[in-house]
Amino acid sequence: MIAMPLLEKLVSLVVPPLCVVCREPEWSGDAVCPACRRGLVALPDPRCERCGAPVVTRVSRCPECRGRPLGFRAAWSPYAYESAARGVVAALKARGATPAARLMAAAIVSRAPAGLLAGTLVPVPAHPERKRRHGMNQASCLAAALGCEAKLPVARALRRAPGSRPQVGLARGERLANARGSVSMRQAPPAGRLVLVDDVYTTGATLDACARSLVEAGGEDVVAVTFARATR
Repeated sequence: MIAMPLLEKLVSLVVPPLCVVCREPEWSGDAVCPACRRGLVALPDPRCERCGAPVVTRVSRCPECRGRPLGFRAAWSPYAYESAARGVVAALKARGATPAARLMAAAIVSRAPAGLLAGTLVPVPAHPERKRRHGMNQASCLAAALGCEAKLPVARALRRAPGSRPQVGLARGERLANARGSVSMRQAPPAGRLVLVDDVYTTGATLDACARSLVEAGGEDVVAVTFARATR
């Protein structure tokens, strides 16, 4: 049997792959073309040490998470959720484009602060309605690609609680309220650091709910990584 990356290369000789963002042929085989790659906006330093939002100085009060208790110790993302990053996320979420997941994983691994990626990866569970609509959980796809890239195990330890509502379309305050109690455990969390994985950090509400479930179940050190992050 031909390994999948080799098979994709052979196919690309006949039918060039498309950039996952602009959908134009990309003969290099990369997930995004050079123009769209230049459209990925890196989040600047310094960052809030809790939620990962850009701040004026590390000691300044973060406008994103000040006054909010958070279940995770730290969160981090390489890119702002704008421009080409939105296209990459949409390619994975709406079309199940696995090259997008590999690009996202590679970006996280190459740019993450030293020592952050360690322990076990835990994907954020998808709401059942959203999973039925898309046929997959993009966080699980990203976690699988990240596990291969970073050589880390993946544990699908979380699930959506029965009766929880999707977050899509809710305003910031509604998202924060809706996420409380929306996640439960499927299995006991592994020992050591737990790295929550999702595609986008929006308000942090879902990541917070996931982290709280892990901590309440005995999780020792919970951090979070996403490919992109919304900023205000």
